[in-house]
Order: sequence, then structure tokens, then C-alpha cells
Amino acid sequence: MSRLIRIDWPDNGTPDLPPALSLAECEARLASLRAAAAAAGHDVIVIYADREHAANLHWLTGFDPRFEEAVLVVTPGDALLLAGNECLAYTSVSPLVRAGLVRVGHCASLSLPSQPRAGRRLVDWLADMLGTDDRVGAVGWKWFGEDEVDDPAGTLDLPAFLADPLRLLAGRVENATPLMMHPVHGLRARVDAVGIARLEFANHMAAAALKRLVFGLREGMTDFQAIEAARLGGLPLGCHATFAVGEAPGLCGPSGAHLTPGQPVSFNICHWGANICRAGWLARSAADLPATARDYVQTFVEPYVTAMSDWCALMRPGVCGGYVWSHMMAALPAETFGITLNPGHLIGLDEWISSPIREGSTDPLASGMAMQMDVIPAHPVYGSTRMEDGYVIADDTLRATLERDFPDVARRCAARASFMREVVGMDVPDTLLPLADTCGIVAPYLFDPAQIVIC
Repeated sequence: MSRLIRIDWPDNGTPDLPPALSLAECEARLASLRAAAAAAGHDVIVIYADREHAANLHWLTGFDPRFEEAVLVVTPGDALLLAGNECLAYTSVSPLVRAGLVRVGHCASLSLPSQPRAGRRLVDWLADMLGTDDRVGAVGWKWFGEDEVDDPAGTLDLPAFLADPLRLLAGRVENATPLMMHPVHGLRARVDAVGIARLEFANHMAAAALKRLVFGLREGMTDFQAIEAARLGGLPLGCHATFAVGEAPGLCGPSGAHLTPGQPVSFNICHWGANICRAGWLARSAADLPATARDYVQTFVEPYVTAMSDWCALMRPGVCGGYVWSHMMAALPAETFGITLNPGHLIGLDEWISSPIREGSTDPLASGMAMQMDVIPAHPVYGSTRMEDGYVIADDTLRATLERDFPDVARRCAARASFMREVVGMDVPDTLLPLADTCGIVAPYLFDPAQIVIC
């Protein structure tokens, strides 16, 4: 049975700045894309990116459009990056561009409305790269199943101004987004040791901001002031920060609401590679809750923390994603906990890549999966609770590489796992690397966050 204890939240120190994306990494990633495209029968790969859907392009090149759009065309022997007016100079952040391995072209149609449109049209740039018999693989940010559309392969997740000229110029255009994002074979579905170091830095930055927010909560302050207390560190956001009070839907941001005892609340801080979320009540004890919710900790939070311990225990290479789904749904019955999304998913620069954890999934968990503990309960009386943080599943080989190349990262991950086991009482296997000092912490009464629930 779980219970409340009072502790100081862990502080394992600030990570060093991780290594920047290198030319060698980019070259290897571009080569892996070409190999995967050839194996799938694609002659050309076309990658679309905008501000929200930039992760695939950034993973390959180190470049992301800041508030425009961009298109990368990759053939077996060439690569062309098309950028708009304001991002054209910014393409130089890419190691591949600086090395001359990716050419750059200016396409004003990728710019914002009403800006100058001089220069070559998108269709003309594409015509230089495509042949009439080419089979094009188009990469956006999602793919589709037979239960959604009649032609999954031919259904594109691209804007029409790109999809139309591709279909005009090429022999066949197919959705190739799974090459990048599929949980089993997607190129972005695994991270290596340097990737873990980068993810840990992002998770630390987000978790530190969330901790500042939590310990800055005061009765009577506005939700704007609560977000100000987080003091975001400057990393790019993977999604907007939320702060939902009372009956506001969970994805809401601050609205000027004043924080008063007896209100449910949820909030998150999300950077590229990290989304740290918590939910609970603006309260100091059960006495501050509505009478119908005063058994919140015993009835709602304690079973949740126990289920999250089970979730951790399942994060081992080879465990079937469908088994994780069914186990979590049994541990958190829908009539009480109302889980509607996947209990865990892959995370990258985008907050959600994809997930091996689906109903009926035969996809196995694998070493190198960066996994978000994203299990979101909801109840009309109890509100919600949450310990949403980032982890990496790592086998012996990956852990040994991390310890060799990034010993401080490995040490902090081990310290977090030890805290989760020895203080919180969670079943954390050696194969699970916690990336943030908030891992394992659920503080149900957020006006007194030193109280946490243990197993």
C-alpha cells in the first residue's frame, strides 16, 4: 500500500552541455536514409518540415525552419535543401550544408505570406531532382492505416502545394514517413549514448523549470505568475507550456486564473526531447479538497503510483508493446482512471514520435528507445495525477557505452533509479535509465510539494 512521506526532491546536479550534432553523425544518418529508401523501393525521398513538424529534417541535417517551411530532396547521389526568405541563411547551421554535402536552394513559396516571391518556383526546383519514372517517398509527420483510408501508401501528410507537383512530376508518390518514425524500424526510433546525453540535458532543463514552478506555487497568485516562476532556460519548446486550473481542459495555457485551494491543476514544461508534466490539487492536505475527493490519494493516486512501478518493471528489451498496453489497462481500469491514449510513447525533438505500446501490438520494446512515461488518468471527481518524465531503455551494451563515453550521465541516471527504488519503492530494472530528477515523484498536494506518494 502506498503512503505519503515528506522529502526534499532529489538534486543530482546540472549536466554539462552535451556534444553538438557532428558532421559524422549527419553523414551516417543521411547514408542510413538512403539505404532505407532503397530497401523500400524509393528512388527519391522528399522531406517536408514546418515549425511544428521539424524533427525529421533536424535529425538528418541539424537544420529546422524557424517559422517558415522547408523541403529536403534526397536522391542516391544528391541532396537539395529548399528554404524560404528568412531561413535561407540559417541553413548554415547544418554540418552537411557547411561541408557541401547538401546543396541549398531558395524557394520563396516557403516563406510567410506577402513576402517577396522572386526566384524559382517549387515545381522547377523539384523538376531538377525528379524523373518521370521515379518512385518518390514523401516524409511528413504521420502515416495512415487501412482502417483510416483506402490507399494508405498513397495518402500523403503533406500540404497540397508540395504534394501536387510531386504527383505531377514523378511516377508514383508514396507515404514514407514510417522510414523515419515507425516504432520498430524508423530511423529515429532509437538513440545512442550521445543521444542519451542530449536527452538528459533537455529533461534536466525541463524538470528544473517544473520544480521551480511547483515550489513557487502560492495561494492567490495567477497562473501567469506560476509560469513565470518556472524561468524557462531557453531550449526550443517541443510544445507550448500548459497550465490548466479547475475545469479548464488539460491543454490550456495560463488565462489569468487565480490559484485557490480546492482546485485541480495540471501543467507541463516541454523542450525538444523532454516533456515533464504533473497534475494534482492546489491543496496542502486532503482537508482542502472537495468532500467527495478527500480520498484522492488513497483511491486514485496510490493505485496510479503502483501501476507506474509496474510500467517501469516492463521497460525491458523484448517485452511486447501490446502486453504493456493490456497490463496498464488492467492496472488502471477505465471506469476509474479513464486512460484514453497509449500508456507510453517514443519521444524525440517532437513530443510524440510514435509508440510500440498499442492495443494488440506485437512490436517489442528495444534498447535505445527513448520512452515517455505518459499515462494520463482523468476522473470527474478526482481530476488527474501524473508523473510524466523521460526514460531510455538500455541493454548491457548501451549502458556500458554510456558509462564509458558519458560517465556523469550514467552516474546521474543510476542515482535517479536508486532513488525510485529505495525511497519511492518502485520496481525499476537496470534496463531503464531515468533522465530527470523528477522521475518517481508524485506530489498530490501542490501547495505542499514536499509530500510525495511512495509505494
